[in-house]
Amino acid sequence: MSAATDYYDKTTQLLGQLRATQLPAIGRAAEICANSIAHGGLVFLFGAGHSRMMCEEMAPRQGCFVGFFSWAEQAVSQHCATIGMNGLRGPLFLEKIEGYADQLLSGFKFGPHDAFIVISTSGIRPLIVEMALGAKARGLPVIGVVSVAHCSQSKASHSSGKKLIDVADVVLDNHCPPGDCVVEIPGLAWRTGPTSTVTGAMLINMLRCETAERLLARGHPPVMLPSHQFVETTTAHAAEEQLEAYYEGYRRSVAHLYQ
Repeated sequence: MSAATDYYDKTTQLLGQLRATQLPAIGRAAEICANSIAHGGLVFLFGAGHSRMMCEEMAPRQGCFVGFFSWAEQAVSQHCATIGMNGLRGPLFLEKIEGYADQLLSGFKFGPHDAFIVISTSGIRPLIVEMALGAKARGLPVIGVVSVAHCSQSKASHSSGKKLIDVADVVLDNHCPPGDCVVEIPGLAWRTGPTSTVTGAMLINMLRCETAERLLARGHPPVMLPSHQFVETTTAHAAEEQLEAYYEGYRRSVAHLYQ
């Protein structure tokens, strides 16, 4: 067996475990999201570091719809240079500072129907825990996307002793093992093959689809962001019109944040 097939087999196995165990939690999370969006609220998604990718997987993305707000705080997620400017040391340091999350949250005016999704495979860093605590203190229901195995086995980093799994109202388990990576190669001291991107994106898209279905059942069809990569003229024109409708719907949905 090659390392590539080993990664494929182990990751698809995790996806199978996700399907077998997470549907009830996805249903509860989708009900929170649908209730928020149907009443004109926003569902925020926050993730530091690599978890930012799960926020952007939700919105803006073809097949997404108005109501989800992807919060990509660049100070803790723009580190592609690794060293120097926009390097990795700064974001990792900021994630450990207590009080930083509250300053970020204070930049918004949350509404009575807003909700919050906090994404972190480890679920222990102070920034993540305080984002969840701060959202709850403001009356928002909190959904956590986390590796339950990793979070449960890790020591709490926040002074409260809490972790994301202790704070979230609903926990979606991405089923990643502690350390995320699943492939062991003889002669290599550390594992490779991280899985949280695959399982996290699956959870996000399952939640999106379930939320859309529940909004329709409520008589509140979501305002979709269409794929605009069409060649056929009629379809392309319809997609452009829908894109404008999405822009306008999104503008209205975020208006209360800045009042």
